[in-house]
Amino acid sequence: MHHVHFIAIGGAAMHNLAIAISQKENYRVTGSDDEIFEPSYSRLKAHGLLPEKTGWFPEKIHSGLEAVILGMHAKADNPELLRAKALNLKIYSFPEYLYEQTKDKTRIVVGGSHGKTTTTAMILYVLNKLNIEVDYMVGAQIEGFDNMVKLSANTKIAVFEGDEYLTSPIDLRPKFHLYKPHIAILTGIAWDHINVFPTFENYVEQFSKFVEIIEPNGCLIYFSGDEELKKITSTLRDDLVPLPYSTPEYEIINGTTYIKTKQGLKSLQIFGEHNLQNLQAARLACEQIGVEEDEFYKVIADFDGASNRLQKIAQTSTSVAYKDFAHSPSKLKATVQAVKAQYPDKKLVACIELHTFSSLTHAFLKEYKGSMLKADEAFVYFSPKVIEHKGLQAIDPQDVKEAFGGNNLEVYTDSAALQDKLSSLNYDNTALLLMTSGNFSGVNLIEFARELLGCN
Repeated sequence: MHHVHFIAIGGAAMHNLAIAISQKENYRVTGSDDEIFEPSYSRLKAHGLLPEKTGWFPEKIHSGLEAVILGMHAKADNPELLRAKALNLKIYSFPEYLYEQTKDKTRIVVGGSHGKTTTTAMILYVLNKLNIEVDYMVGAQIEGFDNMVKLSANTKIAVFEGDEYLTSPIDLRPKFHLYKPHIAILTGIAWDHINVFPTFENYVEQFSKFVEIIEPNGCLIYFSGDEELKKITSTLRDDLVPLPYSTPEYEIINGTTYIKTKQGLKSLQIFGEHNLQNLQAARLACEQIGVEEDEFYKVIADFDGASNRLQKIAQTSTSVAYKDFAHSPSKLKATVQAVKAQYPDKKLVACIELHTFSSLTHAFLKEYKGSMLKADEAFVYFSPKVIEHKGLQAIDPQDVKEAFGGNNLEVYTDSAALQDKLSSLNYDNTALLLMTSGNFSGVNLIEFARELLGCN
């Protein structure tokens, strides 16, 4: 029996990995955490993995453990971690253990500042529909998949979303540097995670290093319209096969996007140029493992997106509402433009919550310049309490307004006042876009959108 213990088992990624490992034959999983929130709490409980008590318990760490997996939420002086080190146990980070479990498989890794989750979800959706079993790790819930991580003994392929954020409290390498892909994807580079990568040059360097660790005779699928990727791929290793892609030809007819293929126009559930680019990356990756182009297009037609990625949450006969995870400037701009292009005859009301460390950093605000100009009415919300909690310098609403630019924008620091304002608008013939990696300080976005649009 392989006994694996998770330090900080309640994390979004960690609890999914814990569930995946517990479902493998001859594996036993235990874990600890000092706080566990939903949905991790209920999901761990349903699988019999919820710790009896919250907190750290060094006595859980013993010489019988085959592996200890350390989450980002744990600190370097965590008492369980210190005991694991004292016992000289094998300590893995989340990405290290994923690699350890898949080192004999063909690995597809999707990297880039935007579109990682959607591109990974597209690949998995197609392979699932074609009954091609793979191991995987993806950062959102996908239709047809119970868990966000799967590891098994029999599959020959692994598909990972490659996040550039740090690996663990004791390993400051970006996660995607540990996966060593055979088939690598880079969707584009736009500065993010300013708290970890203080300069744009430092951030770009992480993607150059990612390309360097592609396995011998591997391939790099990349968006040819990205200037930084052009520079990186201009000095590609001789053994690597470059597979560039661009925005495919498409048409929007009566609110539906059709992509032009060798077999003619194919209707899609998704829309927006970034999503169409993601689709091309996913197609090329699937082709590398034997999926024919016509098979891919036939299956992908029904894909309606990953959770929180341009997810339709309300609709009436004249109006529609979406929520999206967009928070970085490039994602925000692309999402606003995509909805405006898809519904050119509707008024676009767009609302963004600044919630991440980067987005709430005064020096980074200028990166948002012009990102919401395509909206007819734009709203930016941030919570001063969140800024204080993150230990950041206070920012002034006027500075935010000037940084974004345009006369279509209002800034709010009070969630109730923002809700009142949104409730006062007329949503006839309107597209509503709610964008956040949080919840606007406690708003149920689906219920709120349905209420605003007057859904029954």
